[in-house]
Amino acid sequence: MLKNFLMTENFEVETACDGESACELFFRQEFSLVLLDLMIPKRSGMEVMKIIRESSTVPIIILSAKDTDSDKTLGLGLGADDYITKPFSVTEVLARIKANIRRSTQYASGGGKEAETIEKGSLIINLNDYTVRKNGEKIDLTAKEFEILKLLMKNPKKVYTKEQIYSLIWNDVYIGDENAVNVHISRLRNKIEDDPRNPKYVVTVWGIGYKLGD
Repeated sequence: MLKNFLMTENFEVETACDGESACELFFRQEFSLVLLDLMIPKRSGMEVMKIIRESSTVPIIILSAKDTDSDKTLGLGLGADDYITKPFSVTEVLARIKANIRRSTQYASGGGKEAETIEKGSLIINLNDYTVRKNGEKIDLTAKEFEILKLLMKNPKKVYTKEQIYSLIWNDVYIGDENAVNVHISRLRNKIEDDPRNPKYVVTVWGIGYKLGD
């Protein structure tokens, strides 16, 4: 159903019926986005996502009947960019696909003519080519992780609530689900902080939200 609908919207779509086939297909050609069901045979959706994330930052949207907070947190924690629970409308899926591809394309192309770099300690973010380096070494971030870091580094004195971060980064109305923001902040910290449990770049302002460290 989704394949047929997306093809009418001028997307090129490839499908796989199990996790092993999905991995083989993914590494045979390039994709702009992955729609991933969790309940698939041979290799679970979670296993497939872990394999993809070892070498790629392609946007991944999970489609799942599992809608508990723990399932969403695990999925996002393993690297999903978005999580859609069943039942869903195909128009919602289409909107999420377009938003994630648009953001990822901008990330890959380095779109925009902003100031070239912002520095914070040993961390340098380049707004033209969308790269992040720490102590001279490149750090691979997903598009959403980059956008969160960019938001904080461009506004170093501002404290952002989770609602504001979600609205600005996901371009969507915040519906009270903190998992997406919490997990992406955690993944970002694991990549850029010396000690993620004692962060100096992405700092928690208790009871409010997050800001860039002083």
